[in-house]
Amino acid sequence: MRVWLRLRIGFFIFALLVLQGCASLKGPDPSDPLEPLNRKVTAFNDVADDVVLRPVAVLYGQVLPVVVRKGIGNFFSNQSDVMSFFNSLAQLKLEAAAKNAMRVGINTTMGLGGIIDWATEFKIDKHKEDFGQTMAFWGVSSGPYVVLPFFGPSTIRDSFGLYVDVKTDVNQQFKDNAVRNTLTLLRLTDKRERYLTLSDAVKQASLDPYTFTRDAYLQKRLNDIYDGNPPMMEDLEDPDQATPMVAPNQPGARANQEPPKAFKP
Repeated sequence: MRVWLRLRIGFFIFALLVLQGCASLKGPDPSDPLEPLNRKVTAFNDVADDVVLRPVAVLYGQVLPVVVRKGIGNFFSNQSDVMSFFNSLAQLKLEAAAKNAMRVGINTTMGLGGIIDWATEFKIDKHKEDFGQTMAFWGVSSGPYVVLPFFGPSTIRDSFGLYVDVKTDVNQQFKDNAVRNTLTLLRLTDKRERYLTLSDAVKQASLDPYTFTRDAYLQKRLNDIYDGNPPMMEDLEDPDQATPMVAPNQPGARANQEPPKAFKP
């Protein structure tokens, strides 16, 4: 299993290099210059999902009771709060960092390692932050939209952020290969099961699921980075470019607060 993990990471890096090398390809959407290649990767992912991921997720949902799946989801959500804490600090979001720290402390102790989400019951909001958002905060451009093998929708910036998130994930810190790989597979299966209804709805309701997924992903990332308050097109530095390509540079400065000049790209 450790060899499989190394192959996955190696393939992930290789895919990034290929995508960057193909940046000269032109697509109909300025935010998606790699569309021809992205569609091929999407087709590959769809086959992998139909053959392996979806059937396993369906079986997972049928075998395990709702309360067990809820506990598993809470357990992994608690782990993500750990990384959200560090990324909140890196983005100078001290209030969000404090809430994430409280969530981890409460759920890890009172919630039996995160299986029970007492923090939400205590009205302590969850603030999800990842390394892609952290890079965006400090002015790293998103780059073009890309579809990664197995991982799905992303951008050049978020692809690198995903690699860092995977390497620093709590699960990856276990020294026992069997434990680490089992937790990783369980987390992926649990996540896929939770999106079964959504993925089916997208395929049924969209004339072109690819463009729907792309536009939804880019809009969601913009919304995540600006904490639910993305700028209007006229507020962007370069309105002639597609929104996901230029945003964001310094989202923390949007509330009538000019960012330090040294931080501007």
